[in-house]
Amino acid sequence: MKRSAVFLLLGSLCASALGAKGKQQKLSPDDIGHSDPGKGVNFYSIEKEMALGKQLAAEVERQAKIVDDPVVAEYINRLGQNLAHNSDAQVPFTCKVIDSTEVNAFALPGGFLFVNTGLILRAGDEAELAGVMAHEIAHVAARHGTKQATRGQLANLASIPLIFLGGWAGYGIQQAASVAVPMGFLKFSRGMEQQADTLGLEYMYKAGYDPTAFVDFFERIETLEKKKPGAVAKVFSTHPPTEDRVRRTQSEIQQLAPLPEYVLDTSEFHQVRDRLAMLLRERKGDIKDDNRPTLLRRTPRGTDTNGDDSKDDERPTLKRRQ
Repeated sequence: MKRSAVFLLLGSLCASALGAKGKQQKLSPDDIGHSDPGKGVNFYSIEKEMALGKQLAAEVERQAKIVDDPVVAEYINRLGQNLAHNSDAQVPFTCKVIDSTEVNAFALPGGFLFVNTGLILRAGDEAELAGVMAHEIAHVAARHGTKQATRGQLANLASIPLIFLGGWAGYGIQQAASVAVPMGFLKFSRGMEQQADTLGLEYMYKAGYDPTAFVDFFERIETLEKKKPGAVAKVFSTHPPTEDRVRRTQSEIQQLAPLPEYVLDTSEFHQVRDRLAMLLRERKGDIKDDNRPTLLRRTPRGTDTNGDDSKDDERPTLKRRQ
């Protein structure tokens, strides 16, 4: 193939992969499951994407602290499965919790979702947590990770023969050997983040959650950024400015038909959040584990600190209410 023809092919593929700037497809919640937000130029098949995600997830689990408490793990997995069921995702999901104070969650290609403990503890209610998880599920449904990988390869003309031989997947896995997750799979363009916001909003709405919680969490993040710089994960730097996200999301919420009732919060969320906070404090040694045996030193019977004999030393002391 002549070099000029290669450049024409490259330009055509790039235009298809990137799409028109500023034009994001907005889907109706009624179309969920029948639409394909992941369509477009992608050098990965669904099968290769799942295989790559599995490799990357295994590396994350080797390097990160996974919270294996059965109550916390089961709750987050169940919440994630419900949201995924109400999404356009074409892959099964695995949801796990990472012990990290950063307010963040991330999803790898192929349906591997990780939620930080910092996010669970900072969320005000279950709907806020569901909104963030739905946003990450939207990245997987739209296949943003492998589209980013494809885009990177399109920008490198010399790698074109390697692409069609499936070399990129192997390269991505090699990178994962030294870095938990190549940033190309997580650091999305602002256009992709906007699409994930729109889809995530629809997914949580479809699952029955109050969509205004999406905005509530944005505002919580904005406040946290001002009060405690660094508490929010650095990967959020690629997200659109919080004020813009709030304004755009509020506009999109107005387009959703009101439901008779929404899920905003559950007692289970607060029980799990409190349990998680206790587990983390115990791990750091801040509180005593009540299940550990306690040794008490017994005072000799019949004596007290003043040297007076008494047979009533071991009786409980009653304090009368004034």
